[in-house]
Amino acid sequence: MNRRDFTLLIGGLMLSPLALRRALAESTMSDSDWNDLTEAQWRERLTAEQFHVLREAGTERAGSSPLNDEKRPGAYACAGCGQHLFTSAMKYDSGTGWPSFFETIAGAVDTKKDFKLVWPRTEYHCSRCGGHQGHRFDDGPEPTGLRYCNNGVALEFVPS
Repeated sequence: MNRRDFTLLIGGLMLSPLALRRALAESTMSDSDWNDLTEAQWRERLTAEQFHVLREAGTERAGSSPLNDEKRPGAYACAGCGQHLFTSAMKYDSGTGWPSFFETIAGAVDTKKDFKLVWPRTEYHCSRCGGHQGHRFDDGPEPTGLRYCNNGVALEFVPS
């Protein structure tokens, strides 16, 4: 048993039986297994709002996420698969109403061009499960000059 599985097992003692089953199942899933989940399986795992954002590339209402005000040290993980995408050190207040970050954890997100609003934008999604997170813009702070504008409902905060 590795350290992660042990932590899940111990943490599972405080979870409901359904949450424990989900955590144990996730600990045995490979990265490619996430791409094999059916729409029905995703709907079972996610809330309706999470499904809309993560699987249908929707957008939550600005200012609606409690993560906008999150200030504790920790990580921000994909709400679909739990992969860590950002750390709290990467977060900043962009004033947009969505949690914003100037950098990602290396290899955690993939990007593609999005033409839904006529002009091209850079969409980014979780590199493990493909869940839509938000859009990247070139108006962020130093040191990167980037703003990863994330849907809060697509994230889970993991305190350190």
